[in-house]
Amino acid sequence: MTERQLPQFLIIGAVKAATTWIADQLRARDDVFMPGPEPHYFSRVHDRGDAWYASLFAEAREGQMIGEKSADYLADGNAPARAASLLPGAMLIAQLRNPVDRAYSDYCMHFRRGYVGGDVERYLGKRPETPRFLQSGLYALHIARWRDHFPENRLKIILYDDIRAEPERILGETCRTLGLPPMIDAELVRRRSNDSEAPLVPRPLRRLPQSVKNLVGPLRGNPAFEATRRLFARPIVYPRLTADLRMRLNDYYADDVAQLERLLDRDLSAWSAAARPAP
Repeated sequence: MTERQLPQFLIIGAVKAATTWIADQLRARDDVFMPGPEPHYFSRVHDRGDAWYASLFAEAREGQMIGEKSADYLADGNAPARAASLLPGAMLIAQLRNPVDRAYSDYCMHFRRGYVGGDVERYLGKRPETPRFLQSGLYALHIARWRDHFPENRLKIILYDDIRAEPERILGETCRTLGLPPMIDAELVRRRSNDSEAPLVPRPLRRLPQSVKNLVGPLRGNPAFEATRRLFARPIVYPRLTADLRMRLNDYYADDVAQLERLLDRDLSAWSAAARPAP
């Protein structure tokens, strides 16, 4: 197995921090190859073996830079050592978002898919039923673990706030970090990924077995299928994150954010300010 057959860069997360956006920008380039679905090889399916992982990149053309995006890598305790063992020279791209907003957005994604109920406190409160929602936002902890296995200059850290404010600049910097000539498609850069405002079909239809979803998948985009889907789809109303819970989440992340400020040498007080009630 040669290094050429394997990724030269990994987009490692965090979940709900615009990783799909950056992946879409890179995947649109002719000189980059990235498989469509997230492999999750270094996190969830490592038992499938290196040969399976390499097969995901078999269609890459000569001269293309190979990469992949699995947004759960950042927070996975096993992923850094596994990635370093197979891809010691890989470039890593991590994207960080206000951890309170990230946790709530992650919860909303699962709510949208019908995996969690409408009691926000149950999932983001003091004893969360789904620890991932909170633990994924402990960025300083996770970055330190990755730096134990990769040198600092192999990890590029991007803030979600900067993507929102200056997407062209961030994309250009990312391309230069990867050794790619900046190529900016203004329309694609401004396009949102993972639109959380699109109407949804009722929850029972969203909870159909995966085998049924796989059969329906190829019909997506077909005019007749989409017309039928619109008959059932309704705007989704997400459970509200209360000001009190936002403040408690802000307190939960305070120490980690302080460590992250020192690690990045950057003022992140705007994250905390977003949780404070208006005067």
